[in-house]
Amino acid sequence: MAATRPDLYKVLGVGKNATDEEIKKAYRRLARRYHPDANPGDATAEERFKEVSAAYDVLSDPEKRRAYDRGTGPFAPGGGPGGFDPSAFGGSFSDILSNLFGGGAGAGRGGAAGRMRPRQQRGRDLETEVSLSFAQAIDGTQASLAVPTSVACETCRGTGARPGTAPVVCPACQGRGVESQGQGLFSISTPCSRCGGSGTVIESPCPTCRGSGARRTIRRLKVNIPAGVRDGSRVRIAGKGEAGVNGGPPGDLYVVTRVAASPVFRQVGDRVEVEVPLTVPEALLGATVEVPTLRGRKKLRVAPGTRHGTVQRLRGEGPPRLDGRGRGDIYYRFTIEVPRELTAQQRRAVDELAKAMNGNPRERLFRGTTEATA
Repeated sequence: MAATRPDLYKVLGVGKNATDEEIKKAYRRLARRYHPDANPGDATAEERFKEVSAAYDVLSDPEKRRAYDRGTGPFAPGGGPGGFDPSAFGGSFSDILSNLFGGGAGAGRGGAAGRMRPRQQRGRDLETEVSLSFAQAIDGTQASLAVPTSVACETCRGTGARPGTAPVVCPACQGRGVESQGQGLFSISTPCSRCGGSGTVIESPCPTCRGSGARRTIRRLKVNIPAGVRDGSRVRIAGKGEAGVNGGPPGDLYVVTRVAASPVFRQVGDRVEVEVPLTVPEALLGATVEVPTLRGRKKLRVAPGTRHGTVQRLRGEGPPRLDGRGRGDIYYRFTIEVPRELTAQQRRAVDELAKAMNGNPRERLFRGTTEATA
């Protein structure tokens, strides 16, 4: 007995007057629900997925839909399982999967001319180092670099093919760039082993670059290093990396700064620190001392009785911040210098000072010990 003609509208769960958009939404909802990847090993879901996909293939095509509504075409009684044969729809089902799941099955659209066009690839990023003095890092500078890189071959203009020839469609994958393995409607796609996924092969390589489309060279550049970089900062120079493949965009160049240490300033983040030595009288009596800044000299007031290690800050006198938010600060750490040897005059003066300041600051240590053990 002849197989019953299926109702494709019921397969998708829509009415016969459904719009194209309603049919598409119903298909996507059911396809995601019954897709084999979401139901591994479930034969029922796989069969349902095939039915839904075949129904959509008919109802989404105006001519096939009209033929179906008239009772003609591949869904006439006596077709495949359940009254229809999914294999009757040719390669259009692979286009459906490509649109829905982002696969490569539909890569062949546009005909052979489109497939012959080699795929564009972004060039590789490069990295190099530059040595700077402390002053150059603080103020910014222009640095000259010699960067090993690859550039497009002048002979073949980057195609890799001998002049007068061009890359041809890969005979293994027919320009799709992938090879498929599997049975029926479902298969696994991998990059083509012949062309590496580019979709083209070079039958007559360029004699200069031997088919690579590029040659090694030393590119000499002048780059602007912004003010305020530190040791280990990475400065990005857009578009100065290796050239793209087949007309793709170039990569970027990253310049790592190596900053020489300063004998005076020590950089800590976006600030610098300076040690300022004081004499004993300056620390005791107070003084006005001259200190270095990144842009000259300034005077600081040292308070009487300043202790060793006291820190004083000058706001906005440090290096420029890389984010453009002004400048950092300078921190001055006072250190009291004690001479290793004294002249006779200095010794007499210290003796007089000791007699005048006859207190013993260590007494409180012993008082604390006595109270703790009492």
